[in-house]
Amino acid sequence: MGLLTGKTLLITGVITESSIAFQVARAAQEQGARVVLTGFGRVSLVERIAKRLPEPAPVTELDVTDEEQLSTLPDRVREHTDRLDGVLHSVAYAPPGALDGKFLDTTWEEAATALHVSTYSLQALTTSLLPLMDRGGSVVGLDFDASHTWSGYDWMGVAKAGLESCARYLASHLGARGIRVNLVAAGPLSTLAARNISAGDGSGTFDGGWSERAPLGWDSRNFQPVANACVALFSDLFPATTGEIVHVDGGAHAVGDRPAHTPAVR
Repeated sequence: MGLLTGKTLLITGVITESSIAFQVARAAQEQGARVVLTGFGRVSLVERIAKRLPEPAPVTELDVTDEEQLSTLPDRVREHTDRLDGVLHSVAYAPPGALDGKFLDTTWEEAATALHVSTYSLQALTTSLLPLMDRGGSVVGLDFDASHTWSGYDWMGVAKAGLESCARYLASHLGARGIRVNLVAAGPLSTLAARNISAGDGSGTFDGGWSERAPLGWDSRNFQPVANACVALFSDLFPATTGEIVHVDGGAHAVGDRPAHTPAVR
C-alpha cells in the first residue's frame, strides 16, 4: 500500500521530464495514485511525455486564463474519473519584459499577465474543480520563497507573494469543505523555466550560490525531495495542516548569506 493508494490527482504543468510537475506525477504514481494531466497549447507533446510515466496518464487541455476551458474542465476530467482527491497547481509565467532586471520598466499588461497566470489561477483552478472534490481533498501549489527579493525574478516574485496570500485565503474559505491548501516552496531546480531566468544583474545564473547557502546543501538536478513533499501533502499524513508553506530548499530560507556551518551534504 502506497501513501496515495486509492487517490486520484489532477496534475498541471507537465511540459518535459524536467518539469517539477512530471516528477510529482511520477512519485504520486509510485505511491499508488491515479493521475490525470493537463496540457497547455501543445497537448500532443504532453501526451508523449505522459507515456514516460510509470503508468501512462490521460491528458486534458487547459489554459488557466481561459474561462470557457475552466468551466468545462470538470466535465472533461469526468471522462477519466468521477472524483479528485488532490490538485497540483504548477502553473507560472511572466513575459520577458517582467523579468531579468526590467522591474521598473514593466508595463501593466506584462505585470497583469504574470499575476493572472501565476497567482489568480490558483483560485480559478481550485474553484473550477470543487464539484469533483465534494468529499474533501488536498490542493498543493508550487512556490518560490517570496519573503525576499531575488535578482532577475522581479514581477514573478510579486506574483509568488500573491500566490502565498491566495493560498492562505483559499485555505480559510475551503477548510469547512475538508479541502486543505498548501504550498511547497522549492529551491531552484533545473527546469526549462528556470534556465530562462538570468540573475538580472550580470552575475550569472539565477540559482548561483544556493548550495553554498543551504545548510543541507542543494542539488538543482535532484527533483525528488520536492516531489516527495508534494506526495506527503496529498496523503493523509497531514490532516490538520492547511495554509502552510513547506520549504524544500536545503534550509536556505532559514539562514542569511551563509550558513552557520559548512554544508555536510553535497
